[in-house]
Amino acid sequence: MNANVSHSRNIILIIVISAVFVIITALISACSCSKSDDDATQGEYKQIEKRTIANSVSATGKIKSVNSEEVTSSHIGSKVKAVYVKEGDYGKKGDVLLQVDDTTQVYNLAKLDYDLASTRITGAAQQIKLMEVQRASLVQKVEECKIIATFDGVIASFDVDVEDYLEAKDSIGTLVDKSYLTAKVEVAETDVAKLAVGQKVQFSFPAYDGTVEGYVVSFPAIGETTSRGATVVKATVRIDDVPEAILPNFSFTGKIQITEPETKLVVERYAIGHDKGSSFVEIVERGGQTQKVAVEVEPYGTDYVNIISGLEGGEMLKAQSDASKSGRMSVQKRGANTKNAGNNNRNQGGGGFGGPPPGGF
Repeated sequence: MNANVSHSRNIILIIVISAVFVIITALISACSCSKSDDDATQGEYKQIEKRTIANSVSATGKIKSVNSEEVTSSHIGSKVKAVYVKEGDYGKKGDVLLQVDDTTQVYNLAKLDYDLASTRITGAAQQIKLMEVQRASLVQKVEECKIIATFDGVIASFDVDVEDYLEAKDSIGTLVDKSYLTAKVEVAETDVAKLAVGQKVQFSFPAYDGTVEGYVVSFPAIGETTSRGATVVKATVRIDDVPEAILPNFSFTGKIQITEPETKLVVERYAIGHDKGSSFVEIVERGGQTQKVAVEVEPYGTDYVNIISGLEGGEMLKAQSDASKSGRMSVQKRGANTKNAGNNNRNQGGGGFGGPPPGGF
């Protein structure tokens, strides 16, 4: 009697354990299917991206002033009589920057004028003519005591004070014309065909917050070889509206804008369907409904297309075909295949959750 009860209990225990195995197997299978379904769902939709394409050529260099002149003294042992400008001032052509002592020159001119006035009364015509020539020379010497700006520009540097003594060719400062700035930039031979006079150039300076706009002035019809062995063409670029913070000899990086930036609507080509020679997409709306819309497309790389018309960008599209159909297997598909292969191996091996316990019940 007791043996029969014990045997019955063992049979019930085996049945309960088998039932637990079956339940666990069903749960794992459901989770795997759910995840596979999620992966498949993610691969069914493609979103349109807006991409801005800038067709440009890079350029670097140093900006130069259109005109720059070193201000020097032309007198030997001259004492500075007056200084009329300071560093940073803007001077016009003909403005007096400073003046050295002209006492001797002024005296000589005044004395000659006195003598010339007397000679005009009693002197011969030839003598008067000679004195007039001499007077022109003395007037020039008086003018030479003044250092004058030879063009419009900024006093970039000026280091002199009243009572200073100057020798001939002493450097006093620098006058710079900042009405516009130019630079020579190297353009690789492969990009020369894209260049055109008037193309915009965007300059970026380490010393200036923001970009400065310029343009291409010219480029030669012949290339040259750099020390690096590269063949380039040196194009001249220019800035007309020069910010105060930008000074000559500042370094820059820039981009020569070959064409205006273009905005493209890009999506994987698997989102495009074809019907009787026309292209269409299915826009996924809220609630899961789809709306079929006709579009015009053009190739964009290997796996993408550019939407020319029909959409605005940002839409979510339903995939019309799978990548594997065109000889390409998506990452999700490869992962799913690997997962299924592993499950099949476990099912065939026995002893796992997918099969009965070894030896049966």
